[in-house]
Amino acid sequence: MNKTDSRGEKIIKVSLVAIIGNAVLAVLKISIGLFSGSMAVLADGIDSASDIITSIITLVTGKIIDREPNIKYAYGYRRADTIAAKFLSFVIFFAGLQLAISSISRLIANEPRQMPALVAIYVTLFSIVGKFLLARYLLKRGNQLKSLMLIANGKNMQSDIIISIAVLIGLVFSIVLNLPVFDVVTALFVSVWIIKVSYDIFIKTNEELMDGCSDPEIYKKIFEAIAEVTDAKNPHKVRLRKHGYMFVIDMDIEVDGDLSVKDGHDISKKVGDKVKEKIKNVYDINIHIEPVGNVEDEKFGVSINNLNEID
Repeated sequence: MNKTDSRGEKIIKVSLVAIIGNAVLAVLKISIGLFSGSMAVLADGIDSASDIITSIITLVTGKIIDREPNIKYAYGYRRADTIAAKFLSFVIFFAGLQLAISSISRLIANEPRQMPALVAIYVTLFSIVGKFLLARYLLKRGNQLKSLMLIANGKNMQSDIIISIAVLIGLVFSIVLNLPVFDVVTALFVSVWIIKVSYDIFIKTNEELMDGCSDPEIYKKIFEAIAEVTDAKNPHKVRLRKHGYMFVIDMDIEVDGDLSVKDGHDISKKVGDKVKEKIKNVYDINIHIEPVGNVEDEKFGVSINNLNEID
């Protein structure tokens, strides 16, 4: 891969691989599902088809996040990554819901059920291998690029492996025990799993969109960095938020009130440099200087005293 590619361009290339891989699997499974009469394989194919949509969304988002900041979006467009992941959760949810409704309708309906053909087992085995390779690739590149939407897509692929294994088990039981109802029950299980995956992605993106941080270790690193600057006292109102894959950090520190503005600025710069040494992917640090002993009604932010209160 060209080292000069931007992060957005790299995400686009990863998305193209996911689109092609899922398209092959979706066409194969839907075709074999219809041919073999397997509701579970057809459901698995529909899930792969929804993965094509999610990969297209990540591809489009890859083009958006590289845009430069402007007067309307002064922080830039990196949070498009998180918004896309949120949208993906809805796409995955509705695919699972539709599949659940269809499966329940077939279970309730009093009609003869077709026994799945043996070829359904072979295509499911192929799907397991294909999804494993795609999931591994997406998670690896997602972690390298710090892309929440690629990681979300990779985790969705991981769940697809479990889905395909469940489909395989259902097919074996259906054919060996001559009970085609297992195939429909498996399809219902697949739909419930898809809905669960969508819920997990939805909850994960909430934290970032709400400027939350559930990892106290990051705050601990900030306070450790500040402690290395002896002239910086009483750090408080420390806040951080994700901006795409990067952090925006705000804090208040106290310095000797008799220092000049330049001296206070130099101390804040040292603090900022120390924090950047401890924490990677820092987008910006805003430091407010106060005189030692300043008393305010602090309503938000993290200090040493309430650090352990973070869930």
